Amino acid sequence: MKRLLKYLKPHKWVMTAATILVLFIIVVELYRPIIIGDAIDDYINGYYSPYVVCDVNAEGAVSYNDFYLTRDFDAETVASDTTYYQILLYENQYYMAEALSLEESLALVEADSALLEKHVADGAVLLERDQLKELRYYDFRGILAAAGLYLFMMLLGFILNAADTWMLQKMGQNIIYEMREEVFTHIHSLSLNFFNNTPVGKLVTRVSNDTEAVNELFTTILVRLFKNVVKIIGYAIVMLSIDKRMAGVSFLLLPAVGVLTFYFRYMSRKAYQITRNKITELNTFLSEHISGMKLIQIFAREKEKYQEFETKSHELFRANWRETMTFAIFRPSIYLLSVVAMIIVIGTGSHSVLNDTLSLGTLFIFISYISSFFEPIQELAEQFGTLQSSLASAEKIFSILDEQPEIVSPANPTDVTIQGRIEFKNVWFAYEKEGDNPENWHYILKDVSFVIEPGQKVAFVGATGAGKSTILNLIGRYFDIQKGEILIDGVNILDIDTDVLRGAIGQVQQDVFIFTGDIKSNISLNNENIRLEEIKRAATIVNADPFIQKMPEGYDSPVTERGSTLSAGQRQLLSFARTLAYNPSILVLDEATANIDTETESLITNALEKLMDGRTTIMVAHRLSTIQHADKIIVMHHGKIRESGSHQELLKQNGLYKKLYDLQLVEA
Repeated sequence: MKRLLKYLKPHKWVMTAATILVLFIIVVELYRPIIIGDAIDDYINGYYSPYVVCDVNAEGAVSYNDFYLTRDFDAETVASDTTYYQILLYENQYYMAEALSLEESLALVEADSALLEKHVADGAVLLERDQLKELRYYDFRGILAAAGLYLFMMLLGFILNAADTWMLQKMGQNIIYEMREEVFTHIHSLSLNFFNNTPVGKLVTRVSNDTEAVNELFTTILVRLFKNVVKIIGYAIVMLSIDKRMAGVSFLLLPAVGVLTFYFRYMSRKAYQITRNKITELNTFLSEHISGMKLIQIFAREKEKYQEFETKSHELFRANWRETMTFAIFRPSIYLLSVVAMIIVIGTGSHSVLNDTLSLGTLFIFISYISSFFEPIQELAEQFGTLQSSLASAEKIFSILDEQPEIVSPANPTDVTIQGRIEFKNVWFAYEKEGDNPENWHYILKDVSFVIEPGQKVAFVGATGAGKSTILNLIGRYFDIQKGEILIDGVNILDIDTDVLRGAIGQVQQDVFIFTGDIKSNISLNNENIRLEEIKRAATIVNADPFIQKMPEGYDSPVTERGSTLSAGQRQLLSFARTLAYNPSILVLDEATANIDTETESLITNALEKLMDGRTTIMVAHRLSTIQHADKIIVMHHGKIRESGSHQELLKQNGLYKKLYDLQLVEA
């Protein structure tokens, strides 16, 4: 939570303003029932108030028969022999009791049915509708004023809530936008080894689902937690200030609510954690199997994979169902307790009203408060559960952000213009480093040393696992070696900025990745510095231009993810064009012609001869016929260099290369 709150720092004034708005919203919500309660006591039951005779110009004067009455008078300044007029309600009829003494007026306020009947029998005047309307003019006006004030408070509450929601949603979206960018940027900075060990679906869940879960924290949870806590405290304070006895009655069930809330928070936290884990598992499964759908269909494993998916989907269903049932039990339980509390308040309050120890308006206020008092408690408990979900998602996001890249650019890189001289000096490298003793590590390269001069074409051959592709990865510093040195133009690659180093290396691999977009964006990778003319030039050199021109929209033709609408040869040609468009100093070809047919390979070979002129070129190939033109061929065997020389020189040595060549010749 402390780490999450750091994201609020740039938005502290927005958060402060939203918090202040919340306080005003709570005041408005607390004040609305008081308006109605006061209207009941002061205006609806206002006929209890006595009148005195007054002048026509007196404040609040109303006409009654041939004279005027008013309720706006100061009892302390009224003469002791003043007579009072008072409205009474008996059997749904309004009467005017006339010429009352002060004692009779006070008694009439708390009169029972017997006393009311006596006053009616003693000559209280039955009031006509128009007379009652005239006498209660200020009551009607007061009710209208109360209604207007209530409407104003409703509109004010709406405006404050809308402003608060807008501010929080905008702030939350900005924070999540920043967090999502931070996560994605950090993922880009991580080393290849991380992606080799982390499922793609897991990373997709972190960037999309988990950031949205954290969004709830900033947009709703934090402020609502504060709002509900303050609202509960506010209800309690106002209720205690109005009537302590009724407040005590209202709080009778709070211990039961506390126990239920604590239990719900515990259960919901477990349910949320399980649900988030199951979502991650399902996303990982989907990512892997949708990417490998072709393989599944080739081996007709749809039924088995469906059963695996059904198992994981059912586990997520059960997790969601557990979460739903937790809420399904908690919500009605809180509602039941609120109904029981309402019954207690109504029962106790009604008895007090009948005994004249509590006004009807006060009872209404308590009924309104008790119906709203349990709502923030329920929301508070639910928000604790959602808070746990957000924190669980945040923890997973931070676990990615805490991953440190193994390959880091030097703080003060050496300024170098890469010409293409490559030197390996006694290089040892292992992917897996089990234990602390380097002697026990499984080394892929063992004391490898060689020099490639600028513009030289060098090929690496050998059996699978000999270390050929590893050498290519080490030149681009996608992994760091354990012992030895790798020098580019005499500078250790550890001292060269990784962007500068990799920007000087153009690499074409056997497995070509095509992004969703169009042809030109896949060649330039949306690099604005590469113009369309340069894209077309690169495509022309590698003979990709003819098939591109045959497409409906040429270089603007859309392609789908992984280039499923293109043939393997076309995808490989695009990867060649992509590499050439960046005009690298060093060319790295890792089985680059493996998926190309003989005719296309011949075209590419011709283009490569022109392209490799003046560039250092490193090739890895299993088919020896594709690398015979290399200036130097290095034969790798079990992580060591066994032979080195030109094609003819190696054949004359009658060694490992000669055996490989003869074997492929026989196969051909």
